[in-house]
Amino acid sequence: MKARSGLSERKASCKWIIILCLLSFVLGIYITDGFARTTYSSGHLVIQPRQENGLQVVSEDWDAKKKYGQEKDFIREVSKTHEAIESLHEKMATLEVELRTGRNPKETYPADRKKAFAVIGVNTAFSSRARRDSLRNTWMPQGKNLQEIEHKEGIVIRFMIGHSGESGNIFDRAIDVEDTRYKDFLRLDHVEGYHKLTAKTKKFFTTALSLYDADFYIKVDDDVHVNLGVLAETLERYRSKPMTYLGCMKSGPVLSKKTSKYYEPESWKFGEDGNNYFRHATGQIYALSKDLASYISTNQNALHKYANEDVSVGAWLIGLDVNHVDDHEMCCQTPECTSRARNGKICAASFDWNCSGICNSVERMEEIHQRCGEANLKQIWKLSYDNKTKEVDNFEAKADM
Repeated sequence: MKARSGLSERKASCKWIIILCLLSFVLGIYITDGFARTTYSSGHLVIQPRQENGLQVVSEDWDAKKKYGQEKDFIREVSKTHEAIESLHEKMATLEVELRTGRNPKETYPADRKKAFAVIGVNTAFSSRARRDSLRNTWMPQGKNLQEIEHKEGIVIRFMIGHSGESGNIFDRAIDVEDTRYKDFLRLDHVEGYHKLTAKTKKFFTTALSLYDADFYIKVDDDVHVNLGVLAETLERYRSKPMTYLGCMKSGPVLSKKTSKYYEPESWKFGEDGNNYFRHATGQIYALSKDLASYISTNQNALHKYANEDVSVGAWLIGLDVNHVDDHEMCCQTPECTSRARNGKICAASFDWNCSGICNSVERMEEIHQRCGEANLKQIWKLSYDNKTKEVDNFEAKADM
């Protein structure tokens, strides 16, 4: 009996062990399932139950890093786009102001143009031989010196003049003789006349651009004294800046009376009586960077001509993104240039405002040159323009190859 009783007790114990094991297994599954549904806030870890493809572990930190990486990629792309836009800024600035009429800019000018730093067109008339000679005897180089300044310094200086309305006119023949002797004229396809100065200025830019690829194009009157070294130094400061309009900026009254010397027939376009013009450079001397001169040349047929040439040039440029440079070293009055010269501050250009040029320039140009002129022009150029000289020489050397 005792043996049977012991056997029965062992069988009961085995059953309980099996039952306890099963309960432990079920309890383990329950606990595991509970953990699978639990989110740990500290680690942001999520464990999902086993599905068809098993357990998937997803990290919210990884998602955040992925989003951050995507944002960095987006910012990087935006930065690249911005840099690309900036690299094209200078070209776009030029293209935006060129109102092309179905022509390619590169087709406008000959490929064999001479390289230059500045082209200076001295406005003159048939009757101004004495004025021209006064410049030749003072600040305007002649003969070999004219060729040397053009070759070594890249500065081209020419008297600009058109022709008479009659073929073979005595005035045209006189200019032919003078040009044969001095070789310092730029002949324009333009009929001369005082009230045609605006059209002449357009033609100057067009002609100069067709012959010279220069950084600057300067218009100056033949009764103005110019210090070429100081002018070149002034231009050099703005050589790398596009869209430059350099001169002495003014804003005078719009003259509506017909008896006025500078009468403006279209004064009504500038508003009520007594209004002033917009800012523009005085016409005695001013400089345009290549892109602005090209703009005027390309669109010459579409640009309106007002009665006064300096106002017209200002009007052509007023709506553009132009760098207006008001430099009063380009408009010293003759007493002022004398005092400045004594203090070693040479003016780039000098004239008298009340005469719109040097009063009695033929008689006084030599005097002004002695009082206000540069002491040693060659030394100034040697110190300031060695790099430019090399550029011009290199360009001409390539052209000769």
